[in-house]
Amino acid sequence: MASVDVLNISGETVSTVELSDDLFNVPVNTSVLHQVVRMQLAKRRAGTASVKNRSEIRGSSRKLFRQKGTGRARRGNVKSPLLRGGGVAFGPKPKSWEIKVPKKVRKLALKMALSSKYQGDALRVLDRIALERIKTKDFVDILGSLDLQNLLIVTDERNENLELSSRNVPGVKVLRAEGLNVYDVLKYKYLVLLEASIKGIEGRLMT
Repeated sequence: MASVDVLNISGETVSTVELSDDLFNVPVNTSVLHQVVRMQLAKRRAGTASVKNRSEIRGSSRKLFRQKGTGRARRGNVKSPLLRGGGVAFGPKPKSWEIKVPKKVRKLALKMALSSKYQGDALRVLDRIALERIKTKDFVDILGSLDLQNLLIVTDERNENLELSSRNVPGVKVLRAEGLNVYDVLKYKYLVLLEASIKGIEGRLMT
């Protein structure tokens, strides 16, 4: 079991917490992380790009001029892709970009992402972040005390004051434990866990 110092919002050590080696000290395989990140990003694509082909264009199907004798190229109707206002040839149609990844692989990748932060000394544990009001300046002062930038904060439950106070601060994201994912963990330099959120993460990944 690995132990990590628990800090308060002033950056002072107040206690220590034990972290499970099955979650925070797993050998990291970059190919597994890459596979799951690709899956997450692909799933975000809307896949709604669409064009009309010549069969969907409204217009006459009459041949514009006779086949021979004009000296011009053979021409079909006004819906031809070669004409302005005609259909589009080989254009995009709605599709799903989703990539299938087994559930066990997704869970393993999240363990690896957490382990990479612990092994890279980029994991911080706070006892709590209690803001009395929604004030960005108060939140920025806390970041200054902790000397942290570019971080993902994981909470155990909804914390409206924290979520609203941090949303305009660049390089900061607040996420609840149930929404923890590989892409966000790897995207930010530091991972900050509230002490109460650790049990929720263990309950989700240890089953």
